[in-house]
Amino acid sequence: MNDAVQAGLWGLVAGSALLLGAVTGFGVRVPQKVVATVMAFGAGVLISAVSFELVGEAYDQAGLAPAAIGTLVGAGAYTAGNLWLARRGARHRKRSGHRPAHAQPSEAQQGGSGLALALGALLDGVPESAVIGVSLLDGGAVSLVTVAAVFISNVPEGLSSSAGMRRAGRGKAYVFGVWGAIAAASTVSAVLGYTVVGAFSPAVIAAVTAVAAGAILAMIADTMIPEAFEDAHLAIGLVTVSGFLVSFALSHA
Repeated sequence: MNDAVQAGLWGLVAGSALLLGAVTGFGVRVPQKVVATVMAFGAGVLISAVSFELVGEAYDQAGLAPAAIGTLVGAGAYTAGNLWLARRGARHRKRSGHRPAHAQPSEAQQGGSGLALALGALLDGVPESAVIGVSLLDGGAVSLVTVAAVFISNVPEGLSSSAGMRRAGRGKAYVFGVWGAIAAASTVSAVLGYTVVGAFSPAVIAAVTAVAAGAILAMIADTMIPEAFEDAHLAIGLVTVSGFLVSFALSHA
């Protein structure tokens, strides 16, 4: 199978978890503590993947400076984009909306918030998918740990966010349209991660990997952990560490 096609298929697999979570969150009233617990587990999985599969790999390929600079650039770029979108109604895009203070706004409450939510979902999903394609550059085989980490973390993201969209009065067409589009974008991002980044030197590839890692880590801190802490604060540490260890075990299997 062509490597670019393989990258796209793995990106689609990981991105489809968002749609799976969205269907569950929109159609089933999942207890909030379950949502928070799964979100905490997903955060732990991603933190481990960022540490060992992304930043660690960037360090091994190019050394400390490109890895550190790339990680900071990724975090800075994500934060800037997140701040811009937050002012336009996407601040609580990962929230389930069960608390009024953290509810997503409806279109009537804040015009353009629907587009901002969609762009926010894209901002969250693209770095994760891109590194799936980049991982194929190392030996011609995708990092199954990265795919598994993104898939596991995407389920609670889609679940919680779609529940919040439903509470904000958004219909099925909007919710599933957004997550279907993000799943498609995940496919394209993985292909571009392989085809575009693969043309550069190992130092540049390492830096790009680190940029994605910084963006993902900032996303975890900004959107996933706050939602998890909201209702699982007494257990969030244990659950997050459990997710971390599962991902760690997979990466060393």
